[in-house]
Amino acid sequence: MSGLEVELKNVYKSYSLSNKEKIPVLKGITLKIKKGEFVALMGESGGGKTTLLNIIGCLQPLSKGEYFLEGENIGKVRDDFTLAYIRNKKMGFIFQQFNLFSRLNALKNVSLPALYASTDKKIREEKARKLLNNLGMGDRLKHKPSELSGGQQQRVAIARALINDPEIILADEPTGALDSKSGLEVMEIFKDFKKQQKTVIMVTHTAEVAKYADRIIYLKDGQILDHDYKLKSNY
Repeated sequence: MSGLEVELKNVYKSYSLSNKEKIPVLKGITLKIKKGEFVALMGESGGGKTTLLNIIGCLQPLSKGEYFLEGENIGKVRDDFTLAYIRNKKMGFIFQQFNLFSRLNALKNVSLPALYASTDKKIREEKARKLLNNLGMGDRLKHKPSELSGGQQQRVAIARALINDPEIILADEPTGALDSKSGLEVMEIFKDFKKQQKTVIMVTHTAEVAKYADRIIYLKDGQILDHDYKLKSNY
């Protein structure tokens, strides 16, 4: 299954404090990410990278503007069931802290999104087993997260993100909790997403990781400073 095109037009996002004061985070974001493109979001902490990723992933509503996914305006959708369907069927999420269930083994962790999608047990476990095998985790199927290294846990998290054949992969600092060797091994897996023509949107602070992307979008203070940022040697 190929990727989807993402387009945002003049998107704003603010958070309301208890005293009703509004804190602006995104300030007029306009961008287009092509189907099958691998994009890295970079910039200073607090620049709005994760908030932008969360809006694209339908995890947070935008305050103003338009968000189109493959030409369909979903920025105004507020129905939780519809948003959950879009997330579960079209998107795969990979986070810095893995977010695995400690009581479940690798196979069951990977199978979970397919369970929510009402996939037959035999089919979802076969898919989970195949994904883990492909990621070099075939001998760790019954291991719980506490029995796995950081790199191994991230491989389980990647397999979980892929279980429902998503068209978009959203990754927030996917190598942030890993040592450099494990991080680069994970990024080699990300290169395969490109071969599968999936759209990949990744937040990272690390130049070595960002180099894997087709394009780097640089944010600062809630705005895009550069749609095709070129890494400097002293970044």
